[in-house]
Amino acid sequence: MSSIVAIVGRPNVGKSTFFNRLTESRAAIVDDMPGVTRDRNYGKSIWNGVEFSVIDTGGYVSGSDDIFEEEIRRQANLAIQEADVIVFLVDVESGLTELDISVYDLLRRNDKPVVTVVNKVDNHQRGLDANEFYSLGVEKLFTVSSINGLGTGDLLDEIVELLPKVVEEAEDEKIPRIAVVGRPNVGKSSIINTLVGEDRHIVTEVAGTTRDAVAQHYNKFGHNFILVDTAGLRKKTKVAEDVEFYSVMRSVRTIEDSDVCVLVLDATRGVEGQDVSIFHLIHRNKKGIVVVVNKWDLVEKDNHTMKSFERDILEKFAPIVDIPIVFTSALTKQRILKILEEAMAVFENRNRHIATSKLNELLLGFIEAYPPPAHKGKYVKIKYITQLPTKIPSFAFFCNLPQYIRDPYKRYLENKIRANFNFKGIPIQLYFRQK
Repeated sequence: MSSIVAIVGRPNVGKSTFFNRLTESRAAIVDDMPGVTRDRNYGKSIWNGVEFSVIDTGGYVSGSDDIFEEEIRRQANLAIQEADVIVFLVDVESGLTELDISVYDLLRRNDKPVVTVVNKVDNHQRGLDANEFYSLGVEKLFTVSSINGLGTGDLLDEIVELLPKVVEEAEDEKIPRIAVVGRPNVGKSSIINTLVGEDRHIVTEVAGTTRDAVAQHYNKFGHNFILVDTAGLRKKTKVAEDVEFYSVMRSVRTIEDSDVCVLVLDATRGVEGQDVSIFHLIHRNKKGIVVVVNKWDLVEKDNHTMKSFERDILEKFAPIVDIPIVFTSALTKQRILKILEEAMAVFENRNRHIATSKLNELLLGFIEAYPPPAHKGKYVKIKYITQLPTKIPSFAFFCNLPQYIRDPYKRYLENKIRANFNFKGIPIQLYFRQK
């Protein structure tokens, strides 16, 4: 089991920048606006051959009535409980504040090693100013500059020394990454909280609560994968804040890095234009897809409601129709585990390989029964088919005149492949090559 380091402090002391420095990434959103980080953000760091997880928490605020700050406070407490070492980050520019004192007092009550780090120390004078923080009663201070990395080497030496000695277990196989995507406020975080059985993700009625893409390891009910909650994707014209723009970009990158995307729709609103845009974004990136219709408990139903809704989805997502659809409610947990079953089935379909002999035996018969249309008196003859060793199912058709194969015939061949082999939820590619 990996060791965990949690970064805790009041808002706007540079926790996300420090997180990005430790993980050598841009996984956490950085902005001058206080309270940008709302969920716990996980990343990996390695130093002197020791690998550990890093949690970037939201800024800890005490005694606030703000709905987000109340949730941030709870998330920070969860991170503290999970951590093996806590990094308490303060800001030399602001100096020691009453809030710093109250946060440190909270941390001292936990039976966890706490490393006090003064951030934004990038010159000699600021190094002297940092001594003010010894009044907290700490024995040792570390001064760093998260932006340029100054002082992080000594700090990482201390962190690695404090971490419990663990033996890493090598993973023989690649763990699938499943991303939960969709428009804002369709219930993505609620679905993940229900699946994991813990309120790991902030849920409020305010659209756009989740701003970072938050990944976690899921290993329950015989399933083992990385589950990623993303910020809601809106139309570009509706992305007003700089922070939300970064969130949208991070969601796009999350889709690019995933194996399977769970597209969440709101049953009370039906399929909207932005849902279709997200679907085609997933399809363009050649990712597996499961469509989840959330809030199904809020819809008035009769014997035909589900079929009608399903038909509407497939019409809007046409011509791609071979996709699994799950009607669920995060609140009532109706068919919630069906999401996992479908997502893992799609992942298996993504890795499916069909023997060349089986492909030729089956498809050449369909081709002979319905050959490609002649073009200018020239007949196209497909002689041989094989599946290519690619990340997504791809098939090569060897023929005499590949340039004369038209799109309707390509769709005919794809439909025959899908009718006889299970590639549900997976885009497949067909290539026509000169024999």
